[in-house]
Amino acid sequence: MIAIIDYGAGNLQSVKKAFDFIGAENVITNNPKVIMSADKILLPGVGSFGDAMNSMAKNGLVETVKECALGSKPFLGICLGLQLLFEESEESPGVKGLGILKGKIRKFPSDMGLKIPHIGWNSLNIKQKDGIFKDIPENSYVYFVHSYYLLAEDESDIATVTNYGIDFHSAVGKNNVFATQFHPEKSGDVGLQILRNFASMGVE
Repeated sequence: MIAIIDYGAGNLQSVKKAFDFIGAENVITNNPKVIMSADKILLPGVGSFGDAMNSMAKNGLVETVKECALGSKPFLGICLGLQLLFEESEESPGVKGLGILKGKIRKFPSDMGLKIPHIGWNSLNIKQKDGIFKDIPENSYVYFVHSYYLLAEDESDIATVTNYGIDFHSAVGKNNVFATQFHPEKSGDVGLQILRNFASMGVE
């Protein structure tokens, strides 16, 4: 069972539909007991960094999410769910993130001559060939919607790199924790394979 965490901020139905499509049992929940008892945990997210952290705090989910991410069960963050795993974001100064991974969330420079937010299809330079990126071809295209980007501190955590005026870290993987800045549920066959890889973790 995959627990899709509902903390009051995020388009959860598209993620649920993608897991339903690939036949992966899942539930949308804000119940800490259900989340803790799940085989795998997914942290989605749209909206602002600060609002999401406040919503998690109001719903009593911050410690639950931290405990899951620091445990041994497969954990996947998507879009804002990736950013929340880090310590802080330029989007919400003074708001602490979950601090599971080390790195900075920065705003795309406005002087690049590119539209912000970064919306649409872009390619992946894949650094980690296993985990959720097993059997994913180099330079695969996936779907992005974001104005802020990750620069991870530890090079070993970087799973993929994408260029949008600058190189940014579009996915990470460390131990049981994986996260994508892009939306696998909106990324066609490549995205579905990434979700299949996640759903099959720990299954012989």
